[in-house]
Amino acid sequence: MEYLPGLQQEFDELKPSLFELLAEQQLSDLLPPSIRYILAIATHRHPRYLLRILNSYDEVYALLSLIVERYYLRNFGGSFTENFYSLKRERVLLTKNGEIPRAQLGAPGPVRDSLKLRSADVWKNLFVMVGIPYLKRKLDEGYDIHAAPQASLIMSGGPRYNPSDDLPPHPTIRQRLMHAYKWFLRNIYPSVNAAYYFSILLFNLAYLFDNTKYSSPFLWLIGTRIRRLSSADHHAIARILDGKPQNPRGARTRPGSGLLGLLSPQNLYPQLLTSLRYFLPASIFALKFLEWWHASDFSRQLARKATDTLDIPAPITKGMIPPSERKRKRSTEKPDTSSSSPKSALKSTTQPRNRPQPPISASSYLPIFTVSLPPADTDAASSCPICLNQLANPTACQTGYVYCYVCIFHWLNGEHQRQIDFMNGDGAGAAWEEAGEEDGERGDAPAHKVGESREGKWESGKGRCPVTGRRVLGGTEGLRRVLI
Repeated sequence: MEYLPGLQQEFDELKPSLFELLAEQQLSDLLPPSIRYILAIATHRHPRYLLRILNSYDEVYALLSLIVERYYLRNFGGSFTENFYSLKRERVLLTKNGEIPRAQLGAPGPVRDSLKLRSADVWKNLFVMVGIPYLKRKLDEGYDIHAAPQASLIMSGGPRYNPSDDLPPHPTIRQRLMHAYKWFLRNIYPSVNAAYYFSILLFNLAYLFDNTKYSSPFLWLIGTRIRRLSSADHHAIARILDGKPQNPRGARTRPGSGLLGLLSPQNLYPQLLTSLRYFLPASIFALKFLEWWHASDFSRQLARKATDTLDIPAPITKGMIPPSERKRKRSTEKPDTSSSSPKSALKSTTQPRNRPQPPISASSYLPIFTVSLPPADTDAASSCPICLNQLANPTACQTGYVYCYVCIFHWLNGEHQRQIDFMNGDGAGAAWEEAGEEDGERGDAPAHKVGESREGKWESGKGRCPVTGRRVLGGTEGLRRVLI
């Protein structure tokens, strides 16, 4: 009789704390939006097959949840997430205080069988776990569509009357039901929603201070409470998971009950649902691993080390000569004095004329369209090199040259009319092109016919300084106004 004082105490080791129940409820509430998000991502890749499922997600999820929760309630005594937290649901007996501590200690197996949920209790719990959350989601969605815009108009001082909400002169049954549904959402549902959360709060506080056995008003209505798994429950679940019925010695097995029998619909259905209890912790671990992988610097260091070991050769463009080799080749060339033409011989013996050459892009090896500075006889300090007019709203580039703000802004965006005309072959070239035409040769500049497009032969100078051809960091954000 030394255990009687322990039985008279109010401490119950099988009663879960409120924090365990809230953690389980939070995990259960996170499953629908998480699955919806994954389905939405997959729908972008396969809209033909998944768009209808995404549009009817609430109904599909409620149906699948009904199948999964019914299996777990019948076999494990609790919902899918409750089984993850080692919780179960049991009936409340019509005894004093609903407790039988002596029988619980002396015969845990029979007590478990007597408190196990019956078929009617399973369907009641399914309505609480699946039906009520489904109705709550649909009502919240309907309220956001039909009532929330009106509420925002009222708060902002707008009119409350909406002519489209009135019934037509001869309404149909569907129109009457829709009108009643909107009236319910706007006038009654806010109070019902407040009472819903307030009742849950009251039961949580009462459960926290051990004034009730029910953590939710819906569990109180169906006479079910949540408990921890006992030793008898763990043994019963282990027998279910071990899973093969014991045949008497010498008894014949049915055909197909071997390896092929595992793939039969009768065995595949419970095996698939039972494997979900391992999928949930594995998915949580994978999620935490991905959070750590993207938050830590380990992945970036690993990627940096992997790229350091790769010896990637420089890209080779056929038909193009790098600028360094072009200069070296030009310097090593000697004048040809064996030409038969006296004019060409005289030209080769004289000192070559120093004329400006277009800058060459280091990435595409194409000449870059640039403009020359205004002549020295003009007021160069107050002239724009692009439009050759007086500076209007002077703006300095990163290279130090000053332009009109409109001219340099359109030039960096590749939208200046001088660039467009040059690339289309209609406009005249720069000083280096004119100088090359005077001498009858173009130097490094590619040959061009009047009216022929220069696309693919030149760079328009987009994103570059109009005079030097150097790239401007930040684009138009790198420009600075000049105060004169």
